[in-house]
Amino acid sequence: MDDPEIHALLPAIEQQCSSPDTPIVAETLQRLIDDHDIAEDEARYMIAFCLADELERLGATGTAFDLARYETLLKLLPTLPEAR
Repeated sequence: MDDPEIHALLPAIEQQCSSPDTPIVAETLQRLIDDHDIAEDEARYMIAFCLADELERLGATGTAFDLARYETLLKLLPTLPEAR
């Protein structure tokens, strides 16, 4: 949990948790804490990892942010995505 690039995304995760446009982020956070007994800071980091994965794909392909893919990654947590 020491990747500075992931830590840099934590404010975005905070914003997504409170945004009505991304309710799945807050739902995922709560699910990880409640159902998987994961500490809140670790759960936020895991969500940020998913965001980083999608942003990396966006940069590599030059395509738009794929919200459906991001949501799929969140649903797969606590299993983290493999590097693609």
